[in-house]
Amino acid sequence: MTPGDGRLWLPAVLLLLQVPGCSCLSGPTSVTGTVGGSLSVQCQYEEEFTENVKYWCKSPCLGDIVVTKEADIEVRSGRVSIRDHPANLTFTVTLENLTESDTGTYRCGIDTSLLPEYLLDLNFRVVLSVTPGLHWTLPDPTQKTATSQESPSSRQHPGSSPRSHPIEDQASKGEERSLLSSIYFQLLVFLEVPLVLSMLSAVL
Repeated sequence: MTPGDGRLWLPAVLLLLQVPGCSCLSGPTSVTGTVGGSLSVQCQYEEEFTENVKYWCKSPCLGDIVVTKEADIEVRSGRVSIRDHPANLTFTVTLENLTESDTGTYRCGIDTSLLPEYLLDLNFRVVLSVTPGLHWTLPDPTQKTATSQESPSSRQHPGSSPRSHPIEDQASKGEERSLLSSIYFQLLVFLEVPLVLSMLSAVL
């Protein structure tokens, strides 16, 4: 192969190495979180990129780019933070207090502008989905009160008639006893008085 041929295919090979999804940088292609929750995305890179700047952005990466330039130091922008871990060749992006508007396509990338052999930054696409969280429905206190109310008939004792009331029964029994006592006293008076009078007349 002539040098001229080499100059033709070499740029094409270098360009192929820069396309998103290059094996030099890898991670999850999709992640899912719930509204109000948080999630982390771990991006793995090769040792030659230890000193390079790492970043995270929402495609097409025109703004809201979170960048880390130092090792093991967390950089935060709003609800998003990024931290580079050169010891295990990864950097981690954490998104907190997720909302449904966070759903979309993001880029996990490495700035290779200082490396002449790379024409473009290394990056790969991560599709983020945010789903509604579980909602627990509490019982309505007004409904609970309504269902717990008892009708007058439901408060009656089992086996008792609708007109049976212990207090009224006791009152009626007391009235009957007083009435009987009164009648007995009157009979006693009417019977004993004539008897006493007859005995007195006989003595006299």
